[in-house]
Amino acid sequence: MIKDLETAIGYRFKNLTLLQNALTHSSYANERWHNGLLSNERLEFLGDSVLGMLVAEYLFRSFPDRPEGELTRMRADMVCEKTLAAAANRIGLGGYLMLGHGEEQSGGRYRDSILADAVESVIAACFLDGGISAALSFVQKFILVEVPVKGLHNVDYKTRLQELVQQKKNQTLTYQLVGQSGPDHDKHFDVEVSLNGKVVGCGSGSSKKRAEQDAAREAVAALFPDRK
Repeated sequence: MIKDLETAIGYRFKNLTLLQNALTHSSYANERWHNGLLSNERLEFLGDSVLGMLVAEYLFRSFPDRPEGELTRMRADMVCEKTLAAAANRIGLGGYLMLGHGEEQSGGRYRDSILADAVESVIAACFLDGGISAALSFVQKFILVEVPVKGLHNVDYKTRLQELVQQKKNQTLTYQLVGQSGPDHDKHFDVEVSLNGKVVGCGSGSSKKRAEQDAAREAVAALFPDRK
């Protein structure tokens, strides 16, 4: 079965354990902790950085006339949860994931957040197994196929908020995690963003990063209603 996935992504692993690890959701690993299984969370961490770097380099070389702010927003659009989940669906990645019983029953195999995390994990597995060229091949086939040249679907609200507040001098933005709940495989994070010590937005999400984006979105809407 896993050989079919290798065919789908166009890469044969020298160390197949890396790909198996990339497909192991924390809910599955937690149910089988006595077997020493590791979830894909560490790979997801690495894959997020590798993907961001490869997309940034592609945009830098492909759009020499675009300013930094626009390139940042384009990159955010290309690495967002929706884009990565769409890539996962093109591969049929959900069908290969190893999920715990509860996650399976709740439809986790089709959940965008789980699919997006799995894509990042597979990118990391490719990188560790075959180097940057293997990771780049995956990204070129499944991520760089829809570059948002005209319309941006996903806004990097943290960058947008930073750009807007910096129009005045001596402005300080801070993000603070104020709460988290849920089991390890289904975490929920709550974040507040403050401007010069005053809370200007609150957000929530399935990761701290997504909660910060949500808080920044609320702050932009509240502070700059005409500049969203």
